[in-house]
Amino acid sequence: MCGIVGLIGQHEVAPELYECLIQLQHRGQDAAGIVTCDDRIHIRRGKGLVREIFSAADMDKLTGSMGIGHARYPTAGGFSDDEVQPFWIGNPYGIALAHNGHLVNHAQLRHELTTVRRRYLNSDSDSEALIHLLASDLDKAPDVADEAAFFEQLCQAVNDIFTVAKGSYSVVCSIIGKGLLAFRDPHGIRPLTMGTRQHGEHKEYLFASENTAFSSLGFERDGDVMPGEIVFVSTSGQLFRRQLVNETFRPCVFEYVYFARPDAHLDDISVYRARLRMGQNLAEQWKRVHPDKMPDVVVPVPFTSNTAALSFANQLGVRYSEGLYKNPFIGRTFIMSSQGTRQRSVRRKLSPQLTELRGKNVLLLDDSIVRGTTSQEIVRMVKESGAKSVYFVSACPPVKHPCYYGIDIPTQAELIGAQKSVAEIQAYLGADALLYQDIDDLVEAVMRKGEHHIANPCLACLNGQYFCGKDDKVKNA
Repeated sequence: MCGIVGLIGQHEVAPELYECLIQLQHRGQDAAGIVTCDDRIHIRRGKGLVREIFSAADMDKLTGSMGIGHARYPTAGGFSDDEVQPFWIGNPYGIALAHNGHLVNHAQLRHELTTVRRRYLNSDSDSEALIHLLASDLDKAPDVADEAAFFEQLCQAVNDIFTVAKGSYSVVCSIIGKGLLAFRDPHGIRPLTMGTRQHGEHKEYLFASENTAFSSLGFERDGDVMPGEIVFVSTSGQLFRRQLVNETFRPCVFEYVYFARPDAHLDDISVYRARLRMGQNLAEQWKRVHPDKMPDVVVPVPFTSNTAALSFANQLGVRYSEGLYKNPFIGRTFIMSSQGTRQRSVRRKLSPQLTELRGKNVLLLDDSIVRGTTSQEIVRMVKESGAKSVYFVSACPPVKHPCYYGIDIPTQAELIGAQKSVAEIQAYLGADALLYQDIDDLVEAVMRKGEHHIANPCLACLNGQYFCGKDDKVKNA
């Protein structure tokens, strides 16, 4: 899971690409990069947060009215400078690419690229494999000046990617002298939204993992790139789009549970409203399962679960309280690189508000329980603050399987939901009651409203149904 953005307009795009990456920072904290294009490629990449990487001098050097950006959260490759996106290649034309997702057959593709297509890959990143797949196909085609003819070449190249690349991938590319390209894997697992803005007689186009930056930049949301669809905006501003394949639409359910910002609108579904419905459904289940356990206060584990906790409290008719204060300058512990770092960060990140917890039956609501160590530390912290009893509920069902489609959900041995029963997890957490969301209730909460055309979200980490296969490095494990 990363944040990607592509912008083509009538002016210098670097400052707005920077603003988009700031708004997508929650999707990746490891590294970031921006590529802009005029008659050449200009690039700035680095490790760390977006604000730590780019200076005013960098912005001055990133010239051009077309560009792409990337905020990285690594699920493939390593942590070296060579893995930082966007990637670029000089032949043909000059192409830059940013990718959100994970290719499960990366090892197979890498072998084909290096042995059959004789391409040199400088990293272990599956995103580099994608740019070489695109470039090798375009390199075979003759150069054409006609934009419609070039779009047909792009359709052929991207269709070939759809044929050979398995897994999740939302992609933005800038192609010097040609335009901005965006496409999404045939199942639409990772999100890719589209926005437009009028600039005089011209229309400008913005593609991003989420529409969180659209309003501040004056863009209006104009739908989503559909699964298996290619969208191309030429340098003259002409829009071309075509859905090349039509597979079952399976967007990742974890986007709605945890990853996306609550103000995002993905695939015609409001993330905020979906989380409200998660809280409603969970509260109704609490009433059925624990009619004798009425909390005095509902406290979210901030910030992702705030919305679900608010509707949960309202549905039960009890008080909602932000009894845990979150330091906004500590990153998201779920996407930190090591277990030790995650554990040390919990108490630095969360501070209990004693007046809200002492002497009360406290119900803690979190978006999910993955490894369980963070939840255990939070329960201990609330009990140390004088809570009479601590109940724990999860807006997500038990996470029992690794994710191979772009989320760093670990091996099954690390997943507490795969290793212990609910009663055993309750004992491990030290909670007085534990309740998980039901899978059917989660799906209903996501899909209840909207013209989304979703057949069923991707639930592979919950039910083990890997409809795109497993990672080829571990499929036999």
